[in-house]
Amino acid sequence: MLGETEFIVAAEHATFFDPHVTYGMTAAYEPIHMLSKVPFPEIMRMTLLGNSERLSAQRAYEIGMVSQVVPGDQLRETVAWVAQRIADAPPVAVVGSMRALWAALEMGRQQALSISDILTRLGNEPSALEAGQTKFASGSREHWRLR
Repeated sequence: MLGETEFIVAAEHATFFDPHVTYGMTAAYEPIHMLSKVPFPEIMRMTLLGNSERLSAQRAYEIGMVSQVVPGDQLRETVAWVAQRIADAPPVAVVGSMRALWAALEMGRQQALSISDILTRLGNEPSALEAGQTKFASGSREHWRLR
């Protein structure tokens, strides 16, 4: 269920399709979830053409379905790097941030802003804030990647 992921990193040889209609099944959950990532005409086309057409990783990137395309031999290293950075962050900050963004997507901007204070209070655990401030004050800066 790609529509329920926060983001997708794809190998350049990856392809994407939805076979439901080809096999006589209604495609419902998958395309509905994908509407949060993919423009309506693109997801409609993918849904109705089923096995007859596939999206390349590059096309998936162009329409916003994929956030990054990498050579196949770099996929494991890339996703491991991303996963490690997320895992290294305080879990409450990660979860709070994800909840805020999903709320904004599902509720709309104004409604999401109205609950941002609650999400911030829930996600800003004192021990996580202290660890973050200690990291900042130490002067050591994380080496970042340009994407």
